[in-house]
Amino acid sequence: MTTHRKHTPQPVDAPNAPPLVAITESAPVRCGLIGLALIFLSLFLFLPLIAVFGNALRNGIVPYWEAICAPDTQSALRLTLLTAGVAVPLNLVFGVCASWAIAKFEFPGKSVLITLIDLPFTVSPVISGAIFVLLFGAQGAMGPWLAAHDIKIVFAAPGIIMATVFVTFPFVARELIPLMQSQGNDDEEAALALGASGWQTFLRITLPNIRWGLLYGVILCTARAIGEFGAVSVVSGHIRGRTITTPLHVEILYNEYNFAAAFAVASLLAAVSIATLAVKKIAEWRTEESAVGPFENAGTNR
Repeated sequence: MTTHRKHTPQPVDAPNAPPLVAITESAPVRCGLIGLALIFLSLFLFLPLIAVFGNALRNGIVPYWEAICAPDTQSALRLTLLTAGVAVPLNLVFGVCASWAIAKFEFPGKSVLITLIDLPFTVSPVISGAIFVLLFGAQGAMGPWLAAHDIKIVFAAPGIIMATVFVTFPFVARELIPLMQSQGNDDEEAALALGASGWQTFLRITLPNIRWGLLYGVILCTARAIGEFGAVSVVSGHIRGRTITTPLHVEILYNEYNFAAAFAVASLLAAVSIATLAVKKIAEWRTEESAVGPFENAGTNR
């Protein structure tokens, strides 16, 4: 691999400094690397998306719409939205509180809390679901007590929600912790010195500074909650029309050789993924801008 050295103009304020040299690859190398990246994206991203939408619509729009409007599909969509609608707000509150505590304060057990936040990343989702079965199943540690009080968690919506909360709760916190740490405490300390209360400081200083990072974490959390398969598959019991989420419904349709309907439902998840990527990119761009505090932004806008 050959490189080309390109001399850049010497700074005016440093006449005796050695010339700066920018090192860049040759045009064929750059084109080859870009071509490899495009080939990789085509094989592992674009072609699967084309296959999903192509197979979903291969029998026409009427069978596609019938598969989407089928009672089992509608039930799976409702349960998926319910699960995400409960799991995401819970993780939002937990993520903000945990990131606020970790980034702004020093306390005993801080490293332990960070380790616990990362725990779902190190445990297989299937193992996570099995843990809930061992705890709340009929033969689990709390199974007899739950059965005596007619409380159903495993093989019911509460178990699906709990498993989803567990596998998704690191996303918001892990996005906000480095953002808050990079911003520091100067803005909050200035607000407190001027007489603001802790709640006012959080609402008027901290929350505006992290709003785009918070949105970024919520997007990732929502996408994972909607598409979660492993943990939900273990605790759901696969009761059709009651405990089947959208990813599980796609698997059932595919195993029944109802390929058109399976790809039709899968296209909904693919559309959600594409929309998530678009919003995620916008939030990521705005998060980089918000990494600079309001006082720094005011100085750069003069």
